[in-house]
Parts: sequence; C-alpha cells; structure tokens
Amino acid sequence: MGWTWIFTDLEGGPVADLPPAAVLEPFPTQADAESWLGESWRDLLDGGVDAVVLWEDDRRVYGPMSLHPA
Repeated sequence: MGWTWIFTDLEGGPVADLPPAAVLEPFPTQADAESWLGESWRDLLDGGVDAVVLWEDDRRVYGPMSLHPA
C-alpha cells in the first residue's frame, strides 16, 4: 500500500514539468505524505504546481486541493 501525490495545474491537468521538490515515490503512510506536503507546498507552488490530489494505491483520498493561499 502506498500514498501518492498527483500534481496538477489550475485546470486539473497534469503538470508538464515537475519541479525538483516533487516526490513521485509512494509514501508509507497518509501522515507521511501529508507531513511532506506541509513542508514542501511552497516549493511546489513556486515550481508551477497549482493543486495536488492524494491517492492511496488506486483510490482517490481527496483533492484536487489548491496550493494557493486563500
């Protein structure tokens, strides 16, 4: 079982060029994935990622969730 972030643009499509901050390998737990995002969201946003979707294997957990400040 793994927890994976999918990185999207404003329209919900995939980001063509992922920034170096993007992690594509699954995280072992949801808490690990969310903790990483809490530390990395600014770098992702600066790198062109507008939103993220969290997946557990083939099940969407939540998202898209905007990385832009409210």
